Amino acid sequence: MKVGIIVAMDKELHQLQQVFNGSEVLVQKCGIGKVNAALGAQRMIYEFHPDCIISSGCAGGNGDGINIQDVVVSRELCYHDVYCGRAIDDTTVYGQVQGLPVRFQADPYLLRKSEQLTSSGATIHQGLIVTGDWFVDSKEKMRQIVDKFPDALAVDMESCAIAQTCYVLGVPFISFRTVSDMPLRDTDASQYHDFWNTIADRSFQLTRSFVESL
Repeated sequence: MKVGIIVAMDKELHQLQQVFNGSEVLVQKCGIGKVNAALGAQRMIYEFHPDCIISSGCAGGNGDGINIQDVVVSRELCYHDVYCGRAIDDTTVYGQVQGLPVRFQADPYLLRKSEQLTSSGATIHQGLIVTGDWFVDSKEKMRQIVDKFPDALAVDMESCAIAQTCYVLGVPFISFRTVSDMPLRDTDASQYHDFWNTIADRSFQLTRSFVESL
C-alpha cells in the first residue's frame, strides 16, 4: 500500500522521518493550520497518488481517561471554529461546513486496522478529533471548545482539513495524534514544551506499527 503521512511542523517531520528512515512511506510537512493542511493534502494526492493518507503529530488531549503520550485515533473529525449560521439552511450544525458531512468519518478499513494495534505499548483511544486555527494554550479556550464538543478526545489545527480534502478527492484517511498536553490540567502550555523537551523521541512509533500492519 502506498502511504502518505502529513505533519504540520518541523519537530514532527524530524521525528517521523527518523521513524520511517529507509521505508517507502512519504512523510511531508504541510505547515500549521487548516489552509496549509488542505493545500498539503491536495499536493500529496496530485503528486504522490497515495492509497491512503495519515495525519500524524501531536494534539491537546481532553477527557478523564486521556493522558500525555496516549494516542488518539480519529473515529470522526469536525471543526471547532466553523459556524455557517442558520440564515440559509437551519439543518447545518456548529462545526459543519454547509453541504458537507456533520462529521468526517475515518476510513473503515484503516480504523479496523488501528483496533488491532495491541503490542505497541501505547495507550490508544478512538474518538472525535476537533480542528481549528487556534493553538489552545489556556484552560478558558479549551473549556469553550469542550462546551460545544464534550466528546472530543483531541484538539489540533490540521486533521479535519486533511479529512475534508481526502473526502472531496476520494482518498482514504485517518489521523493518529499523540497527546502532548492536557490544556484543562495545564498552565502556560508548560506540558506542551516539556513534551518536546523530554518524551517526544519515543512518541510516534505507533504510526510506524500501524503502517507496517497495512
